[in-house]
Amino acid sequence: MTCKITRSVARIENGLEEVLHLGSFEAKRDWGHARDYAEGMHMILQADEPDDFVLASGETRSVREFVELAFCEIGRSIEWHGKGAEEPGSTASPARLSSELIRST
Repeated sequence: MTCKITRSVARIENGLEEVLHLGSFEAKRDWGHARDYAEGMHMILQADEPDDFVLASGETRSVREFVELAFCEIGRSIEWHGKGAEEPGSTASPARLSSELIRST
């Protein structure tokens, strides 16, 4: 999800893409940093006895928040229109966002 959003935002900024298709904007994710997870995995490997471990940042953010922050990084804000699954967002430029879920066949 992270790569899909960031790559699409970059492609939109460079005029290579016009629409970012996503599923639910309200889905929550733990957007922790890879370095923190790698450090956690290393600590798990150092444990004296095997056990079950959970690695998480403890903070969740919605896909909507991540999209807004990604566009903010390139100096654009998102304006949302409508509600629910059919809630497109747009920027001041021709870029559009769609809540349509693209499924592979």
